[in-house]
Amino acid sequence: MKKLLYLFLFIGLFGLAQENERKISGKVTDGRSPVSNVSVSIEDKGTKAFTDQDGRYEIMASTGDVIQYSYTGLKTIRIKVEDVTRILNPIMVPDVTELEEVVVKGSNRKSQRELELEYPVNLNIIRTAYGYLNAETAPGNIRFMNEEDINPVSLCILDLLRNRFAGVRVQGSCLGAFGPGAGIGTQVTNIEAQNTNDPGVVGRANAAGGVQSSLNNGRVFIRGTNSLFNPRSAIFDVDGQIFNEPPIWLDVKNIKRLAILNNFATTTMYGNAGAGGVIVINTISASPKSDKIHDMARLRNNYVTGPALSQTEVLENGATYLKKLYASGDLESAKKVYDEYSKMYASSPYFHIDAQHYFQERWGATEYADGIIESKFYLFDKNPVLFKALAYNYEAQGQFKKAHEFYKKVMTLRPDYGQSYMDLANSFRNLRMPKEAATIYNRYSYLVEEDMMRADSTGFLTIINREYNNLLMLNKNAIVDADKAKDLFVEQEDFEGTRLVFEWNDGEAEFDLQFVNPENQHFTLKHTLADNADIIEKEKNQGYSCTEYLIDGSLPGTWKVNINYHGNKSLTPTYLKATIYHDYGTFAQRKEVKTFKLSLKGVNQELFQLVKSSKITSRL
Repeated sequence: MKKLLYLFLFIGLFGLAQENERKISGKVTDGRSPVSNVSVSIEDKGTKAFTDQDGRYEIMASTGDVIQYSYTGLKTIRIKVEDVTRILNPIMVPDVTELEEVVVKGSNRKSQRELELEYPVNLNIIRTAYGYLNAETAPGNIRFMNEEDINPVSLCILDLLRNRFAGVRVQGSCLGAFGPGAGIGTQVTNIEAQNTNDPGVVGRANAAGGVQSSLNNGRVFIRGTNSLFNPRSAIFDVDGQIFNEPPIWLDVKNIKRLAILNNFATTTMYGNAGAGGVIVINTISASPKSDKIHDMARLRNNYVTGPALSQTEVLENGATYLKKLYASGDLESAKKVYDEYSKMYASSPYFHIDAQHYFQERWGATEYADGIIESKFYLFDKNPVLFKALAYNYEAQGQFKKAHEFYKKVMTLRPDYGQSYMDLANSFRNLRMPKEAATIYNRYSYLVEEDMMRADSTGFLTIINREYNNLLMLNKNAIVDADKAKDLFVEQEDFEGTRLVFEWNDGEAEFDLQFVNPENQHFTLKHTLADNADIIEKEKNQGYSCTEYLIDGSLPGTWKVNINYHGNKSLTPTYLKATIYHDYGTFAQRKEVKTFKLSLKGVNQELFQLVKSSKITSRL
């Protein structure tokens, strides 16, 4: 009954978040010029349009639809329509990068240690029994299936592979691979270890270090069955253990990464056993944890060249009204500037967000600043992207009650977004209401466990679980009765240091986040469709727009955090919130919140600096 009640409430709220079919319009360019005759279509629907000679298009779509932009020679773009989507101006890039000049200064091949460090964040790396393989540099084509692509409905590995990869044929079923109705009379590969140093192929481990094969677990063919005498089936490399037969015992939900090796260059290390190809499986339980601290900036010789604009220089390139406001010598002069421009920008919510932020931060004129938003509230109504921008500003200003009201509004409009739950729970923490925060986290956990919300163990779930565990660690006595607090399980915090959490209000925002260590080396997260379309798609599907970074203290000095903003496919700014947790995971933990308006595109700009910081690890 409780589950049904949750379901009805969730469906009811979800209905509020949906909108009717509407017109989506925009302009497609290659970054400089419009691209005509681009196919603009709605996936799984018959709706299609083409861009005109100016690159413009219009198409009808609903919230949740995926718009696909296709053009020969350019990378296909897929964008999920959100509740606020009205204008989309995508930039298409060449499908093949043309190098004008190559200067060889050293080997570009990465060591096994470097690949190991990159494995948690680089989805093109697979761990085999013989070491790490990088699809970007390995000979031949390696096909991948990552955790978010796994269909949990699959009973076993055979169901998972069936009809998922071109040229891969699956024999047998999960309920008795060669039982009634299965193919009879086909020869089964039965390769055994030739010596103790040859891993051979296995179904069950034998004394020689190889395994015994079986006829009862099905077969998978990668290279076809054209051999006259011995059609070779693929072998399986599961966390370094070699199996001749498909591991139908493996829980598909425990698969982190799967790769198909079907060329001789990548299977030669398996010897004769790999003649039919190799299916490599890395499980979640056996994979390196992504929360292990690695200084990604020091992996390569990636030194920063060129300065980043300061926030003062960014302001100098900003709107005229902002420059005049900040040039005002006193509060009354600033009010006159606001009055001068308020009629011109009467319909712009961003002008009024800027004005509220200015009068609060520069002059502490809380009543006047808040009155600006209250008088223009109709410009923000029912827009979760604008509500989040206001909430960010109020939170950074320490106006937690006002921020809380807007986080609640976002939850009402977006109950199907995981980000809504984390934002509201953290807002309760700001109000010193840990019990209410725990309730929100529990609600989210319940929805995920009941498959009513999508989540994965490598993305947003890692971040929100860290938040919840931190709440329990610091506030368990306030959350449960004293006699029960000692029995409450709290996972030991695996990190102490400085934690950075970045959140952005617009899911269409594209940018490069750059972290420069005290030795002037950098690690850059590219949050763009051109570089990481799969990550952005995952964010849209699970409803989150955040990432976190952990910095320990083993490399003292000054860290710089920069950003290169690439826009949000419209002419509106994006608002970024950075939460800096000092002494994270200890009872001395404290935080500060900074907000940034991103509108200047195509230049590297400095957000802030950190002193005493060190290594960095990313959460993608």
